[in-house]
Amino acid sequence: MNQPLTLVGVGCGGRTLTYCGLAARQPRRYRVIAGADPLAHRVNKLGELSQNPGFRAFASDEELFAAGRLADVAVIGTQDAYHVEPALRAMETGYDVLLEKPIAPNPSDILKLEAAAVRLGRKVMVCHVLRYSPFYEKVKEILESGILGDIVSIDAREGVGAWHQTHSYVRGHWAVSGKATPMLIAKSCHDLDIIAWLVGRPCEAVSSFGTLQHFTAAHAPEGAPARCTDGCPVGDTCFYNALHYANRQRGWLQWVMDGSDNAGEAEVAEWLKTSPWGRCVYRCDNDAVDHQVLAMRFDGGATGTFTMTAFDSGRDMTICGTRATLRGGDAVKSQSGHDIIVQEHSGNTTRYGVCIEEGGYGGHGGADNGLVNALDREMRKPMSEMRSGLPASTESHLIGYAAEESRHSGRTVDLAGFREKMRATK
Repeated sequence: MNQPLTLVGVGCGGRTLTYCGLAARQPRRYRVIAGADPLAHRVNKLGELSQNPGFRAFASDEELFAAGRLADVAVIGTQDAYHVEPALRAMETGYDVLLEKPIAPNPSDILKLEAAAVRLGRKVMVCHVLRYSPFYEKVKEILESGILGDIVSIDAREGVGAWHQTHSYVRGHWAVSGKATPMLIAKSCHDLDIIAWLVGRPCEAVSSFGTLQHFTAAHAPEGAPARCTDGCPVGDTCFYNALHYANRQRGWLQWVMDGSDNAGEAEVAEWLKTSPWGRCVYRCDNDAVDHQVLAMRFDGGATGTFTMTAFDSGRDMTICGTRATLRGGDAVKSQSGHDIIVQEHSGNTTRYGVCIEEGGYGGHGGADNGLVNALDREMRKPMSEMRSGLPASTESHLIGYAAEESRHSGRTVDLAGFREKMRATK
């Protein structure tokens, strides 16, 4: 029997707590050894979840790495802009890495990490969790069965959700492009990764369009103040009123307000007076897009399209093949009661139900569990064979960054040339 895979957490926020917490529930397979975060209560939370009386707490990743190699795998769940440095230190210290997406805030750093992993002989598994979800695993299985024939086109969409958009990309961490990973990569690298995985061939070219259309001062209601807490004349009817954080949008606070679990409505309202999340969504400094579309051409001739929009919720997908068409996702589920429908051109129709955990396709739908359940097996493979190893995940990230170049330049981007340009600058 294999020994349990041992883990340390670097950055003890929501994603690290999720992965390590799920791992700790399987003590025969995993042991959580240590954690590092500047906020002591976060490290203490990881310690509680670890169920390990010998758990070691560190105030920074520097302190953790200075202690030497304490485990097999470093789980890195820091903010986007601080992925590369701890990942490099972890590999240099001797750890393999489970790295939260996005890999890095620019493509050059992604290629730098890839080169370091090869040089040091380390494995890096990226948390592209949708590859491990029951829904997308079933779609992949159907494609590999041959029932669709050859893939001709694939169309996918992600409805980010209007409140999620304002929370993360208007008021939040990813609102200003010069300070954060572009929204397409921060939010929808999962979707680009799934498209690349399902097509199974390199992307050759991409074009993209997208803008910030709605969340601007031009759409602010008359008399709306800079902060919702300052008394807005349309506050009672505004869907985006920040005071909703104190009641029906309470769940979002866990990611941004320390101590929110025990905070009363008055305490939340007081916090909103100075917090970025208390601002009017039409009077922020945001420039992230609120909708974007991509068109892709893949080796072999297949094409793909992807739409990301703030003004819908959930994920949907249509795959057209030479023998059949597959449709699946939230819209199909709501209309038919089935997760996936395959309609053969001959007229035969097959419907599939998939066991999805609470959260549906717009959430991770069992994918977090799926990733953790696969982690120890994946870490025994060569990185080139891992389902979401760094080489595979690099490909889909580069599609996203090339799309951003296209959006800004107005030109179609050749992926081969884009890769070479990024390698030259890493």
